[in-house]
Amino acid sequence: MAQEKTDTSWWEKYKNKAVGLYDNGQLSLMLSGYAHHGRNTYTAERIAELNERAWGLGFSKVMRDEKDNEESIYGMVISDSHFKPQPMVGYAYQWTKPLSEKLEVGVGATGLLISRTDYFGGFPFPAVLPVASVGTRHSKLMAAYVPRFSKNKGNGDVLLLFVRIDLN
Repeated sequence: MAQEKTDTSWWEKYKNKAVGLYDNGQLSLMLSGYAHHGRNTYTAERIAELNERAWGLGFSKVMRDEKDNEESIYGMVISDSHFKPQPMVGYAYQWTKPLSEKLEVGVGATGLLISRTDYFGGFPFPAVLPVASVGTRHSKLMAAYVPRFSKNKGNGDVLLLFVRIDLN
């Protein structure tokens, strides 16, 4: 008699998590507006050429887990450092801690697929980035950080700021 498999594959586990977030999460609007390029990584001349007004729009579905931490799936398009569209989709997890009755902070990570015209000819590639937030359960100022990937100056070291506002 064949043994029945009781464990779910990692693919099924994460697919079910994403479907659960999509079906049951709170709908949120995401608005970006600023990308800070590290002043020790880029020259003043290069910063003058780069887009730090990373305007963009996206939507997310957000849920709290059994430990009151935050999980979300999202899709967003921003204007990248070279004034080109930068679409991204991903999953984020943040451990949250209340600062007061209404105010909280969060820190965590996001795994995403991102497309940039200056990398891989625009073909989507995976990334894992740190994220942080401060605000209420329903609206937050959020940040994602792209670290410098090499000792060479002029790449990475970018802090993206955006807000998330619940729509439900």
